[in-house]
Amino acid sequence: MRVGWAVDGDLWRLRLRLDPGEDLTGTVTDGQRVELATDTCHLRLPRSTGEASVHPDLRALAAWTVVAPWTSGRIVFDRPISSELAAALHSGWGVEAGPAGESPRTPGTRLAISYSGGADSVAVAAILPDAPLVHFRRVSHPRVPNRWTHYRSDVLAGLARKTGRDVTTVESDLEFLLRHPRPGYPEHHAVMAGAVLLAGAMDLGGVALGYEIGSRWLGGGRYVHRYTPDNPMWSAHGPWGRLFAAAGLPLVLPVGGISEAMTMRLALGSELRDQVRWCLRGDSDGPCGRCGKCLYKELIQAAIERRPMKTTITADRPVARKWQQPPPYGGQEMIEYGCAHVPGIEDTPFARAAGYLGATRESTLWLERCYPPAVEEIPEPWRRGIESTMLDEFGFMNAEDMERVESWGRR
Repeated sequence: MRVGWAVDGDLWRLRLRLDPGEDLTGTVTDGQRVELATDTCHLRLPRSTGEASVHPDLRALAAWTVVAPWTSGRIVFDRPISSELAAALHSGWGVEAGPAGESPRTPGTRLAISYSGGADSVAVAAILPDAPLVHFRRVSHPRVPNRWTHYRSDVLAGLARKTGRDVTTVESDLEFLLRHPRPGYPEHHAVMAGAVLLAGAMDLGGVALGYEIGSRWLGGGRYVHRYTPDNPMWSAHGPWGRLFAAAGLPLVLPVGGISEAMTMRLALGSELRDQVRWCLRGDSDGPCGRCGKCLYKELIQAAIERRPMKTTITADRPVARKWQQPPPYGGQEMIEYGCAHVPGIEDTPFARAAGYLGATRESTLWLERCYPPAVEEIPEPWRRGIESTMLDEFGFMNAEDMERVESWGRR
């Protein structure tokens, strides 16, 4: 693989070229098969980000978040990178990366939040009120048709601006690199490509994300259903964690030790409550209320508010079909929590799931506490403040709670 950036003012255009033997079909870190549709994409950076402020390791890291699924054997960047970054690429993916020879990047002093506007990232924003937000907005690609027109990136970007926070919106068409399965991030980390390129101009020493206990420690939903301390995407010692750290930009997961229910409780109890939006289809009036994500999130919200669900979706709808089957389920810990806490669950699309799971309020209490190792892996500059929030808001799990986490998938 060969990759290079062409910069024209605020427009950064990435072009990739496959080596002989590399295929249009690749594999993402989580095992998802992806197929390449085109060989170029762009990012538009709204801040004054000249090439001189972007360390070569940051150029390379941003490119790698996009091209990793299709790279085998070697990757050649358009600038020399540090030997530290090359070593992280080799240890994580077995690729020879170069040319090498640049000095490593010195980390900045600030922490930015990769901000989507969903409950998890809003919870992170509530925990870190002084951190700037970097919001990724999908825009059209000049040569690839949009097959997902119901996705309202304009609405999400507008809600981000309404937070009143320091918000930088990065526009990009990189999701249209995918022919299969649909427009989406080639790697989950590509959502941070803009933040990576801005790290020098913004003096960043880390990027915070809203991945919670399900994504970090319990297998990441639909991909695996077991305890994953060595999660390759989000663990500090995994390949991506080591790579970002080598670029002086470690990944920070402030809510990595708490459940989605608790991130939602934080978000809806914060001053950013009106800007929370997990639905990708809704307009300026609110979420659509018809998609599978709305159904799932309504279960969680009803559970934390201890009220019946408010939904018109019935069990025979396609978006509810998976909850009529036996487990395992993606996000199963939250299905258990919802089924245990929602009054009248037997009259909802989750009635069968509730019967299969047999969860109770007592059996799900661990999901209201924080898993201590998640705080221990947060880099030192930000650990103490986040630890204090976890202690004050939730308390930490005891040995029995931790055993529930660490035996997940074996029950």
